Amino acid sequence: MQVRGGPASQQGMRRANLALVLGEIAAGPKSRAEVAARTGLTRAAVSSLVDELAAGGLVAESGPAVPSGKVGRPGTALVLAPDGPAGLGGEIGVEHLAACVVDLRGEVREWRRRDVRNRDRTPEAVLADLAELLREVSDAAGLTPAGIAVAVPGLVGAAEGVVVRAPNLGWSEVAVAAGLRPALRRAGATGLAGLPIGIDNEANLGGLAEHWLGGRPDSFCHLSAEAGIGAALVVDGRLLRGARGFAGELGHVPVRPDGPDCPCGARGCLEQYAGEQAVLRAAGLPGFVDDWVGELARRARAGDAAVREALAAAGTALGIAVTGAVNLIDPAEVVLGGGYAELGEWLLPAMRDELAARVTVRPWDDGWLTVSELGRRGPLLGAAVGVVRAVLADPGQD
Repeated sequence: MQVRGGPASQQGMRRANLALVLGEIAAGPKSRAEVAARTGLTRAAVSSLVDELAAGGLVAESGPAVPSGKVGRPGTALVLAPDGPAGLGGEIGVEHLAACVVDLRGEVREWRRRDVRNRDRTPEAVLADLAELLREVSDAAGLTPAGIAVAVPGLVGAAEGVVVRAPNLGWSEVAVAAGLRPALRRAGATGLAGLPIGIDNEANLGGLAEHWLGGRPDSFCHLSAEAGIGAALVVDGRLLRGARGFAGELGHVPVRPDGPDCPCGARGCLEQYAGEQAVLRAAGLPGFVDDWVGELARRARAGDAAVREALAAAGTALGIAVTGAVNLIDPAEVVLGGGYAELGEWLLPAMRDELAARVTVRPWDDGWLTVSELGRRGPLLGAAVGVVRAVLADPGQD
């Protein structure tokens, strides 16, 4: 049994203090004296912790600190190291792959995207292409990643790194993390293959990016669309995942129980009215269109009546489905993200009408329905920034 105050507890306290000091520096440049004043730690303790963080490449000095009004010579400002450990994010989309690197400050240092139709491709082929892209973007950024996180359009189960089902890719029970490691080695990225690899649903990561970077309240509902429809439910600043990690599958909420059959086995699901294929079909366009979001936006902006009607109908269905989430969890905002962000001009009016008519827990305010500025970049940003936030939360981890 570990006695109180023994080596393990001392190590835990030091790790907590490292995170405390690093968090203060992450919030803005500060001198050692300012960090000590804000944390309640002694100056000697802060200096020791800062030395350890600097040795780990996490903080750097950046000239004199801004004068605090106190008499005396200003201290040296401490900042997050611009060339410190980075976050490496990857994204598997139905019609694209993407990768990016963000530094400790959350700034994007490299970003690449490739259009490729991954529907019904083997996981091995997709992961091989993603590994190449991750290697390229990491090499170009010139930073050392602390880990890899990958956004996927499917259900990610409790088993680490396993995609239980991704119907729009045609995948079932795919061990993405385990498959990516050998793919990285074959791509010549042996160093990346040894990093921690996390996998999460793209809607979840889009919602987390909105929470971290979008200035949202602590409780909101984030909707996103690529080939399918997903939602992230953030409650009191934390992602609501559910008992098995499957919360947020808004695309399979029935909006018309007597509606058309859905591939999931139910009828009248939201995706049958507001998903990619449904909107393209209603607009009289082919089932597969390169950059379907951009094409719909272009046609709607040009006054295409069929496209505008299709988007209005999708907005109505979205409003019906979102009403349930609003009545259930009472979010401060509903945020349109992913592909929906670029179509908000034509989706919002019908959504607002439905929400105003159906929300019963409170009078509805149209200002609570907003559009994400991150748009389709959200999931990939959420993946990479999540890696960085894990470093900042526990800089003393091995």
